[in-house]
Amino acid sequence: MFVETEEFAKELETMGDPERENAYAAVGRWFAEHGSKITHHAHLAPVHTATTMRLRRGEEPVVTDGPFVEGKEVVSGFAEVEVADLDEALKIARSWPACPIVEIRPVS
Repeated sequence: MFVETEEFAKELETMGDPERENAYAAVGRWFAEHGSKITHHAHLAPVHTATTMRLRRGEEPVVTDGPFVEGKEVVSGFAEVEVADLDEALKIARSWPACPIVEIRPVS
């Protein structure tokens, strides 16, 4: 998962158009470079578009506007990669050119 910080979001906002286009192009190159290992990917809509449902046994679900956690970091997208092991996943993640946090999780 690619995690944006407030600082990164502000940097992106203050970039001029050419600099922002270069940043997006770097992301495009990253996906192209690792395309043979990527099985699925998506960019998530901004956090203000989130709807959260909290489930409690025996009670009606509580639906609220907004993300599931209150925090300054937001998952902005994800890519599923098929790799042999964590070391290979870390190698790919190390080259991610955008937001400053990459969370790696296995799928089951």
